[in-house]
Amino acid sequence: MSPSIESPASRKIELQDASLEYFPTFFSPSESTHLLNELIDKIDWVQNKIRFYGKESLVPRLEAWYGDPGKSYSYSGIQMNPKPWTPELQSIKQRIESLVKIKFNSVLINFYRDGKDRVAWHSDDEKELGQNPVIGSISLGERRRFKLRHRKHKENGLNHEIMLENGSLLLMTGPTQHHWMHEIPRTAKTIGSRINLTFRIIR
Repeated sequence: MSPSIESPASRKIELQDASLEYFPTFFSPSESTHLLNELIDKIDWVQNKIRFYGKESLVPRLEAWYGDPGKSYSYSGIQMNPKPWTPELQSIKQRIESLVKIKFNSVLINFYRDGKDRVAWHSDDEKELGQNPVIGSISLGERRRFKLRHRKHKENGLNHEIMLENGSLLLMTGPTQHHWMHEIPRTAKTIGSRINLTFRIIR
């Protein structure tokens, strides 16, 4: 998979206290389907457990953490140590890097098996990500709603929603993670599987 000759079409998402750029067709449909199937088969998936108010439950999706040696990551008490890059992940990473001119050293991969799998409201603001984290988010497979709400002004309707398409890239930079939270909500619809890869820089 070689980099595109021309930069893919994109649009800026104008939100207060945020810097977002969305590339709806970063990968072609055929590339996206190929990558989805390869990653489902080849990634070493785990279903972590999370504890809230003394109660332990399964995370409602499968996860994996890949990256450079020593680039560990933790959230909500879950410690994730990097597995070595696979050829497929290296290819996706290089494709993004050729566009945004930023070098990523790790990726969190989420596998939403159906509409019941989800991720709750959160920000990617862990200390390992440093000041103003750069997040390159690739979506493969079923399109899902990506909801955003401002930390301080959500009561005033300061929110936004993006339908993340198969093969899309959402680039989140600047102060976005400090001021905004996001989620992938559950849906009662019968839908197919989706993989989301969020490329990061662990400091």
